[in-house]
Amino acid sequence: MTRMLVVAALLGLIDMPPAGTWQEAPAYVRLFGPAGPRAAAYHVYVSPLPLHAVLDRLTAEPSLLRPPGSWSPVAAPAVDAFGQTGAYDRSKLARLYGSTRATVARGPRATEAWTLISPYPSRDMDRLEPGTMLIVLNLGLP
Repeated sequence: MTRMLVVAALLGLIDMPPAGTWQEAPAYVRLFGPAGPRAAAYHVYVSPLPLHAVLDRLTAEPSLLRPPGSWSPVAAPAVDAFGQTGAYDRSKLARLYGSTRATVARGPRATEAWTLISPYPSRDMDRLEPGTMLIVLNLGLP
């Protein structure tokens, strides 16, 4: 049964949360994902672990693809880290981060595009959380 679930996840037939200390956070999809039916392709998870610890754990993940440049953490302005999609207040996010840069790592997993961001904003965007946010875009959905 476990093999069947792993194969289904690799083929993008089911959405499985990443292994480890992740908690699904659908409220962030409304903030940083698109509106309407396209939102179904997005999932957001948060972890109390810092980004470097998450990346260390992901080195053993067999479903991750590793094209050049993927999974390399880079410092980025908050608006670049979270992109232009979503209903979040860009100026509030910029003020929240101030001179702090978000550390971002991106890469593919099977039929998904993953974006890891640390630190990440609280749901009310009043403070930065010290862990890591994972935004998953399922590319296999029609």
